Amino acid sequence: MQEKIYMIKDPNSIGSVSKLTDINIETIRYYEKINLIDKPSRSEGGNRLYLDEHIRQLRFVKRARQLGFSLDEIRTLLELSAGNSADCSFAKNIADKHLLDIELKIIDLKKLAKVLKSLSTECEQTTGTDCPILASLNSFN
Repeated sequence: MQEKIYMIKDPNSIGSVSKLTDINIETIRYYEKINLIDKPSRSEGGNRLYLDEHIRQLRFVKRARQLGFSLDEIRTLLELSAGNSADCSFAKNIADKHLLDIELKIIDLKKLAKVLKSLSTECEQTTGTDCPILASLNSFN
C-alpha cells in the first residue's frame, strides 16, 4: 500500500497530523480527552503541537482499531509498547482474548446467516402477502 504524501504547511498542527494518520480531527481530540494518547503541548496561541511520538501513537491506535481491539485493550497495548521491557505474553493474552471474542461472533453471525437464508428461501416460495421475513420480524419469541 502506498503511503499518502501531503504538502504540509505546519507539520505540528492537528490538521497536518490528521492528514498524516488519516484520522479525523475530532477523533484525535477524543483520543486526547480520554487519555488514550499523550496530550500535546500547546503553542503560545493555544494550538496543539504534535511530535513524532503522537503520530506513532495515533497510527498504533488506528491499526489496533482496524483489528477490532477495544479502546481499553488499545490503552493497555499502548502502555506495553511504550515500555522498554514489554512482555509479549501480556500482549498475547490480550490478542488471544480478542481472537476468542471474534470467533464467538463468527459463530453467532453464521447462525444469523442461516436463519436469514432460510427466511429468504421461504419468501421465494411464498405467493401473496404472507411474507415470512416480515412475519418473523413481527414475532415476539
